[in-house]
Amino acid sequence: MQFKSSKKRERKEAKLYHALIPLTFLVASLVYILIIKREYPEQADGLGPHLALFSSGIVAAGVAIFMLGYTWKYIQKGFLDTIKVSLEASIILIIIGMLVGTWILSGVVPVMIFYGLKVISPEAFLPTVVLLCTVISLASGSSWTTAATVGIAMMGVGSGLGIPGYVTAGAVISGAYMGDKMSPLSETTNLAPAMAGTDLFTHIRHMLYTTIPSYIISLILFIFIGMKYSKSNMNTSNIDLILSGLDQQFNLSPWLMLVPLCVIVIVLLKVPAIPGLALAAAIGGIAAILVQGSSLVEVLIAAQSGFTSNSGVEIIDSLLTRGGLESMLSTVCLIIFAVFFGGVMEKTKMLDAISKYILHFARNRGLLITSTVATSGITNLISGDQYISIIMPGRMFRKVYLDRGYAPENLSRTLEDAGTLLSPLIFWNTCGAYMIVTLGVSPWVYVPFCFFNLINPIVAIIYGFTGFSIKKLSPEAIEHEAAAINSH
Repeated sequence: MQFKSSKKRERKEAKLYHALIPLTFLVASLVYILIIKREYPEQADGLGPHLALFSSGIVAAGVAIFMLGYTWKYIQKGFLDTIKVSLEASIILIIIGMLVGTWILSGVVPVMIFYGLKVISPEAFLPTVVLLCTVISLASGSSWTTAATVGIAMMGVGSGLGIPGYVTAGAVISGAYMGDKMSPLSETTNLAPAMAGTDLFTHIRHMLYTTIPSYIISLILFIFIGMKYSKSNMNTSNIDLILSGLDQQFNLSPWLMLVPLCVIVIVLLKVPAIPGLALAAAIGGIAAILVQGSSLVEVLIAAQSGFTSNSGVEIIDSLLTRGGLESMLSTVCLIIFAVFFGGVMEKTKMLDAISKYILHFARNRGLLITSTVATSGITNLISGDQYISIIMPGRMFRKVYLDRGYAPENLSRTLEDAGTLLSPLIFWNTCGAYMIVTLGVSPWVYVPFCFFNLINPIVAIIYGFTGFSIKKLSPEAIEHEAAAINSH
């Protein structure tokens, strides 16, 4: 079949079975890769989901061309437009890789680990991590920046206290995403109300109903788990080994804490993410020269290739050998392939076919909220991007909520409860891939401990069925909102 001939064919509407072909191929490919990695762990150590996502995108394009009548030119323009949306996130990812490298070389991350081990007790560690990451993320509006700075330091402290890395990662992600979700500086916090048709602060106030109970439950769970790691069970010799190893390898000056304080100032001055993070990485490089006596060449190598720890202490070397823009390239590639697949699915309306099928089940209020959560979650799975998981369901459900008399802040809140919070739990999603490479954890193992991310969507669904905090519109407000939608 010639690609040219497809131009003359009339496009067909995508049905559910069309969408299930590439989706089934993706699931089968990912399962096959997991089997290979389990059967041949050494040979397949570097094998990731990249090829599965790319191949699934090609399969989706094939379905669109040969079964739905689309042209390759249209598909290509569609997925390239979608990839453009992820370019800013990819650049931020690369800069954060540079930041991690210079912050370790300068001693900023080691000094946070050092004083963290001295101050934080094991039983209070996990809730402290959640609270600390929440505060930093609220101030910065970025879960990524929080994970790359305080998050990495807390992974080191947790390791020294004998707490498994996947548990600490769950606490970091729970706190970071709570702050990200509620911060007026966050992109998703601004995007969700824009898609639903409400204003920023109405959206934030309405999110408190689902967010606060979920957060409290998460903190209680982390307090309960933290009791397992009491001082009586703590290996103090391990902590002493880390403390002495850090002290020998770095000049652990308290002045280094000024570097993260500079980042907070940058955030308060509302410097955009890319120049702000680049400045933070540069400040880390300057601190490395002034405090550690590093050369400019060493700073450039750390920014490019990351820091390599040679302390002789295995736990320190595994924690601190990381960073550099090169460490993020595989993740950037993963993001591009994931968004490529999602872009093909969205532009050829196959994603809409799945969403419309879900919408058939939204017969009442509770099922409507559940459908919104499910659609955001599935979009996260398929598109690999949290922004698409907010934009697409937001566009699709806005009129549905209005027709049923529900205020737009109900939709915007649910988009964040699901779209924002489920994204780091999917390892090929932009957010999940980033958290895995930044925190140094294996895919999936941390997911059961991301309590806040798991509980909040469930609370949203419960509220949908009970009607608690579900705001209704007056007939006049419905008329006004309908006019606003029609004007667009």
